[in-house]
Amino acid sequence: MTIGTLIAAERLDERLLGAALGRVAGARLARWIEPGSAADLDAGASAAEWRAAFDGWEGVDFIPLSPGPREKRLLVADMDSTMIGQECIDELADYAGIKPQIAAITERAMHGELDFPAALRERVALLARLEESAITRCLAERIRPNPGAATLVRTMRARGAMTLLVSGGFTAFATPVAAMLGFERVEANVLEAREGLLAGSVTGEIVDAAHKARALVTTRDALGLSTADSLAIGDGANDIMMIEAAGLGIAFRAKPALAAVADARLDHHGLDAVLWAQGIPRAEWIVA
Repeated sequence: MTIGTLIAAERLDERLLGAALGRVAGARLARWIEPGSAADLDAGASAAEWRAAFDGWEGVDFIPLSPGPREKRLLVADMDSTMIGQECIDELADYAGIKPQIAAITERAMHGELDFPAALRERVALLARLEESAITRCLAERIRPNPGAATLVRTMRARGAMTLLVSGGFTAFATPVAAMLGFERVEANVLEAREGLLAGSVTGEIVDAAHKARALVTTRDALGLSTADSLAIGDGANDIMMIEAAGLGIAFRAKPALAAVADARLDHHGLDAVLWAQGIPRAEWIVA
């Protein structure tokens, strides 16, 4: 028996619920998580069969529940286009007048068409001589959280979960974004700057797909948690290893390469909908 959470915020009425149950043989309502918005369904279907049944249904998300603890004790999340709605390096490039050039490389990297470390170094090199103060301007003028991001992070943290923001972007953005959203820890790349200008390079180990996965595993083991206790959320190919290492891996508005391997996709709702999938009703959310 496989259970999953059907999510259709503010529109999950009896008609829509009946239509959902009709898509999977033997499916039934297990319980309401949030009347009118989220409900658990169960059936003899596999997770893959559940996903296929609801794929492409506009306004409806379905998250098959992984074995083990439902409420997760470790959240590891990507930043760009996941916790925030922008790709920071693309927005920063706009201040240098080269956004289309850099955004094209970013897009290919996120689809898994390019080696991520090489693509990162190439893009960073193009930013050489840009005033470091452009980062502060970019943060203030361009960077905005995705809907539900802070509510997800703060609610999970208040309930005892470790929260880690791990980004292939830069600490200059990730550190303030982590503080804004309520993450306890952050890992990202470090941009070099000299005399107020970007040097066109990064220092230390590149935070790539393997680094993200290691961060999840290392944090999980240090806390004495099981794989099933962990939740990872990302959007691009650089998140695949992290998503596969988690007990529940969710692809958020994801590129095809990640969507194909994730346990679940969140295509139509904000990030706070992941709380419903953990069985947490809205009355217990810390709404940001």
